[in-house]
Amino acid sequence: MTDTTTDLAPTDAAALHAPVISWFDEHARDLPWRRPEAGAWGVMVSEFMLQQTPVNRVLPVYEQWLVRWPRPADLAADAPGEAVRAWGRLGYPRRALRLHGAAQAIAERHGGDVPREHAQLLALPGIGEYTAAAVASFAYGQRHAVLDTNVRRVFARAASGIQYPPTATTAAERKLARALLPDDEATAARWAAASMELGALVCTARGEDCARCPIAAQCAWRLAGKPAHEGAPRRGQAYAGTDRQVRGKLLAVLRESTGPVPQAALDTVWHEPVQRARALDGLVADGLVEPLEGGMYQLPG
Repeated sequence: MTDTTTDLAPTDAAALHAPVISWFDEHARDLPWRRPEAGAWGVMVSEFMLQQTPVNRVLPVYEQWLVRWPRPADLAADAPGEAVRAWGRLGYPRRALRLHGAAQAIAERHGGDVPREHAQLLALPGIGEYTAAAVASFAYGQRHAVLDTNVRRVFARAASGIQYPPTATTAAERKLARALLPDDEATAARWAAASMELGALVCTARGEDCARCPIAAQCAWRLAGKPAHEGAPRRGQAYAGTDRQVRGKLLAVLRESTGPVPQAALDTVWHEPVQRARALDGLVADGLVEPLEGGMYQLPG
């Protein structure tokens, strides 16, 4: 793929910061994980839940989660299956197990407090570069390039002049994000949140609203006449009829049960036996379902 990333001078980058941050100050959504009382644990929980999941689906689960497990040690002391149960229908339930594993590591290694250092965050199980940077930035006000899908799309359009970023984050995108990062820590943390919100509310994947954009006059893609995406067609992920849908139906039965579930109860959720068996085997392999003697199954204990 051709590298279309532009090299920005510090003055060019600085011209983007003030209008985007000012827009954020006025238009940012009041979300519970942005409030001071959320703390680093609240920020971390939100980052796990928001991966590939919209805010409106996350909000009720997030609030229930923090009531039940207000600190990492509270979650670590509970069974991993309870994390899967509480995850509900957020999707991608392996995130629940990863969050449980991170909570255990925090309790064991860091006295129950989410660590401040980026390297320590990155060393926690289930945490990658994005989540470590996001927690360090949003919870602790540190200077890190936070590259989620929304930020990458804003940078692709405003700085690189292309409609969509590559499918996977590239070295060129990381270089660009570092070039755009304000020098001051507090401003950099604010910029990270503001550019993310701009991508979520204005410069969206489904359609850009340039009339509401605070940097429309500087946007390289807009100034270039909004050239169409040249890469492979962008398609949404299918769900109906997939193994992912079957896995969700199987997990729903186990979540709603207070005890082990017989194979016969799982057999009723999907008509095709081969696909159903494959989905169940995948759940067992991922540690989301625990097989017991006598053809019984339960959430991991």
